[in-house]
Amino acid sequence: MSNQKKNNTTTDAGIPVASDEHSLTVGPDGPIVLHDHYLLEQMANFNREMIPDRQPHAKGSGAMGYFEVTHDVSAYTKAAVFQPKTKTDTLIRFSTVAGESGSPDTWRDPRGFALKFYTTEGNYDMVGNNTPVFFVRDPLKFQHFIHSQKRRADNGLRDHDMQWDFWTLSPESAHQVAWLMGDRGIPKTWRNMNGYSSHTYMWVNAKAERFWVKYHFKTDQGIDFLTQEEADKMAGQDADYHRRDLFNSIKEGDYPSWTLKVQIMPFEEAKDYRFNPFDLTKVWPHSDYPLHEVGKLVLNQNPTDWHSQIDQAAFEPNNMIPGIGPSPDKMLLARLMSYADAHRARLGVNYKHIPANAPKCPVRSYSKGGAMRINLATDPVYAPNSKGGPHADPQSYPQNDVWSADGEFVRAAYTKRRDDDDWGQAHTLVREVMDDAQRDRLVSNVVGHLKDGVTEPVLKRAFEYWRNIDKEVGDRIAKEF
Repeated sequence: MSNQKKNNTTTDAGIPVASDEHSLTVGPDGPIVLHDHYLLEQMANFNREMIPDRQPHAKGSGAMGYFEVTHDVSAYTKAAVFQPKTKTDTLIRFSTVAGESGSPDTWRDPRGFALKFYTTEGNYDMVGNNTPVFFVRDPLKFQHFIHSQKRRADNGLRDHDMQWDFWTLSPESAHQVAWLMGDRGIPKTWRNMNGYSSHTYMWVNAKAERFWVKYHFKTDQGIDFLTQEEADKMAGQDADYHRRDLFNSIKEGDYPSWTLKVQIMPFEEAKDYRFNPFDLTKVWPHSDYPLHEVGKLVLNQNPTDWHSQIDQAAFEPNNMIPGIGPSPDKMLLARLMSYADAHRARLGVNYKHIPANAPKCPVRSYSKGGAMRINLATDPVYAPNSKGGPHADPQSYPQNDVWSADGEFVRAAYTKRRDDDDWGQAHTLVREVMDDAQRDRLVSNVVGHLKDGVTEPVLKRAFEYWRNIDKEVGDRIAKEF
C-alpha cells in the first residue's frame, strides 16, 4: 500500500487525483462540472504544451555527455574547459536547417552541430554545422537565405526554383552548395558526420597572447552518407531515422564520440593572409594551418524529458568564457545578438533558468523579474552599490579578447585580398577532394534537384554557376539535365 501511494497520480501541484479515466459529472449521464480542476488542468496544459519552432534548425534532437581534454593547449588559451585533463559535462543538439519540426531527417540539408559546455566559469556554447563553411558571409543576407529555403508565400510549398534563384544570385554560396550537393549533404547518421565551428574564434592565453582558431570535431565512427535514393526511401519509411539512431545507439551502450582538433593562426598573420581568414565561405588550408588535437567528446546519456532537455535547450555563440572571444567574422558578430534574441522570443526572457540552459557554476547577476523567473533575486538589485553586491573584477578577468579596427562607415563584405574569390575553394573541393565516383553522384544530385521545378532564367544561371565552379562538371550537369 505504501508503494501504491507513492505512485499515485497527482496534479501539477502534487495533489493526489481521484481518477485517471473519468471526469467529474452530475451523475454518470450528466454534464461535466466546472470545478473539476484536474480535468481543466489537463486540457489547458495540452493546449499550451507546444512551444514555437525554431526558425531555422527546427527539426533535431540530442544527448548529454562529456568533453575531456587529452592534449595540452594551455599555451593558446586559458579557457577552463580546455585546460589539461579537464572533464566537462556537455549537451549537444543535432538538427537540419530548413525543415520544420516534423520534417524528415534525411532531406538534403546542412546539419546543425550545437554544443553546450557546462564549465566552471560559465556556459560555453559552440553553434556549428557539419560543414566548415556557410552560404553567405554577410548577416544582412542570412534572413533572405533562410526564407529562400523555407516555404513559398502562395502555396506553402518548398521550392527548388526559389533556392537556386538565391544561390545563383549569390556566388559566395558556391563552396557550401558544392558541399551540400555532394555525399556529405545527407549523412548516414548524426554519428557519421563531423562538426565544425565554421566561424573563426579568438583564443587568449594566460599571458594575454591572442590566436585565431577554428574547431573541427572529427567523428570517431567514420564519415558515411546516404545516397539520394536511400535518403528518399528512408524519408518515407522513418522520418525520424537520425533521431532514432542516436537514441538507440546510446541506449544500447554504443556511445558515439568525436575527437576535437583545432587550427590555430597566430594573431598577426590574419592581417596579410592571402584571403580573408574571417570569411565564413572559406576554409583554412591544412597545409598552412595543420590540425592540433585537443580532446574527446563522448555522448553517453539520453534525455529523459526530450522537451525540457533538448527542445528547450538554447545555444548561443555569445556564451563565451574567459580565454575565448569573437573574431571579425561578420556572421559571427551578428549571431552574438540574434541567437539570444531568438531564445527570448521563443522561450521567454528567463530561458536560462531552464535546467538544460542553466550553468553549473555560481550565478551572480543583477537580472530580476520577468515571466517564469525561478532564481530568487536578492537586494541589492543594482550596480554599482555599497551593499555587498557582486562587482566586476577586471584584474582577474580583463577584456583582452579584442582587436583594433578603423575606417569609414561602409556597406561592404571584406577588403579583397590576393586569393579572394567565390569559386576557387569550391573548385578545389569538386576537382581535388572528390574522386570520380563522388563527382558522378554530385552531378546526379544536382540534376535531380534542378529537375524538381527550376525554371528559366534560373536554370540557365544554375548551369553557369556550376561551370564557374568546374567547367567539366557544369557541362555534364547541363547535358544530363
